[in-house]
Amino acid sequence: MDKYLICGLGNPGKEYDRTRHNTGFMILDAFAKASNICFEDKRYGFVAETTLKGKKVILLKPSTFMNLSGNAVRYWLDKENVDQKRLLVICDDLNLPLGEFRLKGNGSNGGHNGLGHIQQLIGQDYARLRMGIGNEFHRGGQIDWVLGHYDEEDMKVLDPSIHTAIEIINSFILKGLNETMNTYNRLGKGHGRNSTD
Repeated sequence: MDKYLICGLGNPGKEYDRTRHNTGFMILDAFAKASNICFEDKRYGFVAETTLKGKKVILLKPSTFMNLSGNAVRYWLDKENVDQKRLLVICDDLNLPLGEFRLKGNGSNGGHNGLGHIQQLIGQDYARLRMGIGNEFHRGGQIDWVLGHYDEEDMKVLDPSIHTAIEIINSFILKGLNETMNTYNRLGKGHGRNSTD
């Protein structure tokens, strides 16, 4: 059976719920809810499993904190013997407006601590879905921004993108990376707040 590892990045703990840095967790929670599955506390992360048209899907929310996310990703790739080409990592991105998203097959970490640690351990060659969180903060305010909570207005912008992210996960598993990028990347631009600026 083909296996896929879908990893959403974030920080464990109630105080980080619905923070911008936990957008990856939020998408996996929404996917799990739509699939009627629950996460279990396992080694290096919270894990849920389902199948999609004969393919095994493992959802992973690392419990290692963001800057050590690579430990969880590497462990679960090895444990489940998942081909790295079937890994999708979902993270927040300061460089995209809130609600915009971009799917890529490889590349740099873009200054993201979670992607940076994954890259140290497994290299750059894996798919990642970057979800825009905007960057409306003053100089020196980046940490407060990414650890800040979404408000209701933010969620009105983000919710449609979370639903689209679920579609992207399904498409990545069923149709592959290239077809999914071709279908969704053009939708990701102009999807978010202030995207006509």
